Amino acid sequence: MPRPITLFTGQWADLPFEEVARLAGEWGFDGLEIACWGDHIDVSRWDDDEYVQSRKDILERNGLKVWAISNHLTGQAVCDDPIDVRHKDILPARVWGDGEPEGVRQRAAEDMKNTARFAAKLGVKTVNGFTGSSIWKAVAMFPPASDEWIAAGYQDFADRWNPILDVFEEVGVRFGLEVHPSEIAYDYWTAKATLDAIGHRKSFGLNFDPSHFMWQQLDPVAFVLDFADDIFHVHVKESITNLDGRNGVLGSHLPWANPRRGWTFVSTGHGAVPWEPLFRALNAIGYDGPTSIEWEDAGMDRLAGAPEAIEFVRKLNAITPPAAAFDAAFSSKTD
Repeated sequence: MPRPITLFTGQWADLPFEEVARLAGEWGFDGLEIACWGDHIDVSRWDDDEYVQSRKDILERNGLKVWAISNHLTGQAVCDDPIDVRHKDILPARVWGDGEPEGVRQRAAEDMKNTARFAAKLGVKTVNGFTGSSIWKAVAMFPPASDEWIAAGYQDFADRWNPILDVFEEVGVRFGLEVHPSEIAYDYWTAKATLDAIGHRKSFGLNFDPSHFMWQQLDPVAFVLDFADDIFHVHVKESITNLDGRNGVLGSHLPWANPRRGWTFVSTGHGAVPWEPLFRALNAIGYDGPTSIEWEDAGMDRLAGAPEAIEFVRKLNAITPPAAAFDAAFSSKTD
């Protein structure tokens, strides 16, 4: 079958999981990439067979499947420094606890292990998410960050994530880091450094989302081709830039869709991602996993954006290699 088209439920977690599944089924999605927040998945209940089955039942009632689940919010706290009120706002109470930073990191790590266990119980082989980073705060390189200090940040990442990946491997699940500003890997070279730091473990790869490449002025097609073996999952999401000499690429601490921002997210099909070359690149590397629509657009209603996006992606998924080369007929012979 063509690559399945799924809906990432992260931006829909204010709605009950049953309602999101109903909408996605009516719109014709093949499945869901289920977020581990809201009431969609509670990973602390990974050993509650009745609860796990309830997630499966909701999917089945709505004609949906699941190929990946995602736990970006908790993953962010594993390596972040500082840990502060921003994390309190996104973390489950069981992870935040008393807010003492190292305790938060340790509890976040345990929650990520449980995410792998929940995925395995659900029959899912891929968990997507964030890792956090102790060195993202040095992105502007002032105060000056020495090579040794940066190297220590990659080592901190490896030290914290290797024990998590041990559990992933025990249960037969892999982790896809979304290459994203604020993470240990946020562009081409930091993705390489991150994979090196983790020793290119087979259980650790990338969740590719081109929207984060466009405003950084990176080539998403080249990234797909160069990291072919590491791409575990693909998000279909858009961004646009508005760099008019006043607006900057860092966003200026302005809210989404503010016209003074230098970039913002928009619904799929309304941005600057070179989708056709990108899908041809996915064909070239043999990627046959989900194309997961992550709806984010502060200027468009999601009830319009999501069903519109699925039609857009269906057309892209129709770009598939033919059974025979187009010029094969030139050499055919007749008796």
